[in-house]
Amino acid sequence: QVQLAESGGGLVQAGESLRLSCAASGSTSSTYIMGWFRQAPGKERDFVMAINWKLGVIYDTNSVKGRFTISRDNAKNTVYLQMNSLKPEDTAVYYCAAFRGGNVADTKSYAYWGQGTQVTVSS
Repeated sequence: QVQLAESGGGLVQAGESLRLSCAASGSTSSTYIMGWFRQAPGKERDFVMAINWKLGVIYDTNSVKGRFTISRDNAKNTVYLQMNSLKPEDTAVYYCAAFRGGNVADTKSYAYWGQGTQVTVSS
């Protein structure tokens, strides 16, 4: 079992930055890929970024490329999502998740999820 807890969401204006944190606890030794997803009201949960911390590989999407970065502090078992140049369309609940296998961009590939943190970007 892995427990995930996100934090760092909030209300910001367009162009500003936020850093989300995802603290992992429990059986984290097998969670070598951690991902971030987001879900806007009435929409599906979409992939944002993921990190394979063993291989140093980062996965992202065009919508956040160049604006968001993902990193992991192994000592703290925490994954971060640094979000810069935020846009109103980034408004969503952001979730972190622990990968279990398959396509890193597919929600079905993740076994454990956090409760989510709200990010609201005003124009």
